[in-house]
Amino acid sequence: MQHDEPEPTTGAGKGSLGLTVSEGRVGVRLRQAVLVASELEPVSSALRAELGLGEPFRDPGVAEFGLLNAVFALGDCFLEVVSPARPNTAAGRYLDRHGDGGYMMIFDLEDLDGARARVEGLGIRVVWRIDLPDISGTHLHPADMRGAIVSLDQSRPYGQWRWGGPDWTGRTAAGSPGRLAGATVAVSDPSAVAARWAQVLGVAVPSGGPPALRLDGGQVCFAAMDGEPAEGLVEIAVELPPALRRDREALELGGVRFRLLDAA
Repeated sequence: MQHDEPEPTTGAGKGSLGLTVSEGRVGVRLRQAVLVASELEPVSSALRAELGLGEPFRDPGVAEFGLLNAVFALGDCFLEVVSPARPNTAAGRYLDRHGDGGYMMIFDLEDLDGARARVEGLGIRVVWRIDLPDISGTHLHPADMRGAIVSLDQSRPYGQWRWGGPDWTGRTAAGSPGRLAGATVAVSDPSAVAARWAQVLGVAVPSGGPPALRLDGGQVCFAAMDGEPAEGLVEIAVELPPALRRDREALELGGVRFRLLDAA
């Protein structure tokens, strides 16, 4: 997976995820959440230890963009950490301004063509696009989306995930016990940003309560910045078996709050 997009105008902040699983399928899943770190190994090692993750996949393809990464499978979803390996990368410039934190959210859509048409119609800039036999990806300009880099992807067959490594290329596999259940994005105007993301993804923002996008198996919430100077992906919710959760409610890793939930 490539990650050398124009840097987002976002950063660390504070938010809180109130998780409500969508009723009925919408054909959109949050498949991968990405953190950016100045040093890869301390953050990836902490993720692995605290969440009970297995050995990560390290994608050699990101070296072309001056990055190193570690991709962890959690159930059939993924957590990734990226870190600059050379000067003058988008991720490096983001780190210079904001430090370690949330960076990108990758969605798996059944109707990618429809989402791409909506992107074009809304005048949202595409900064990277790829179409392979088993997967497609479309990275959107962060200034046009707000809050984080958004990637619109489609797995073929639905459920496999090339970005997770050879075990997931053209087939499905099983990651560590647990699941990526949702995320919170802190922005200055949550309702407007939620509406923008909903237009692009083709999902609804339920009326009443804080703005949120209903997805298959979880949701993305949008919270006010709470006095922080910049916007960003501030919280990731993960479901873990009780033996891994160990009654913990949350922990801070790589500049992001991880909300820990019991596995369904």
